[in-house]
Amino acid sequence: MNYYGGKELAESFRTVRKNTLQIANDIPEDKYSFRPIPETRSVGELLAHIAVSNGFQKQINAVERRSSMEGFDFPSLMKRLSAEEKKPRTKAELIELLTVDGEAWAKWLEGLDDKFLGEVVTMPPGGAPPSRTRFDMLLSVKEHEMHHRGQLMLIERILGITPHLTRRMQERFAAASAAAAAKE
Repeated sequence: MNYYGGKELAESFRTVRKNTLQIANDIPEDKYSFRPIPETRSVGELLAHIAVSNGFQKQINAVERRSSMEGFDFPSLMKRLSAEEKKPRTKAELIELLTVDGEAWAKWLEGLDDKFLGEVVTMPPGGAPPSRTRFDMLLSVKEHEMHHRGQLMLIERILGITPHLTRRMQERFAAASAAAAAKE
């Protein structure tokens, strides 16, 4: 019996995406071209990267339903995803892309059963690990987004914005302190 299936994958992804969207909304559009150092993605580029990066797992698991990665044309897919990522977009367009594509991905995830999630995909010779379950591969989409969301939260700090999760925690602490002071 699995305690974490397609529905749970979908809900946890929706939570992560909701937080990414909050950051995308909190950063002013005139800061979307900001990059901490020249060699990094700008805020807008990072959001576009997050929005399209599930395309890798989508291609393998939803479109092709591959059981082996041997012979997979990784360079062509990455070229296509990179071109999509580099398209110029406004803040509103990025938020729309994150919202629409994110919900489509979550709807697909929630329909997956344990049998599908337990299927093993063999990596090409020399790949490490030599195989992965579809569950592990699909979970990596959320992990990847959380990695980049951490970068966005640091960028918010650089821009003088207190990240929304920090603001919420500060509000809870302030309310708890006020309630404790009222009891005294």
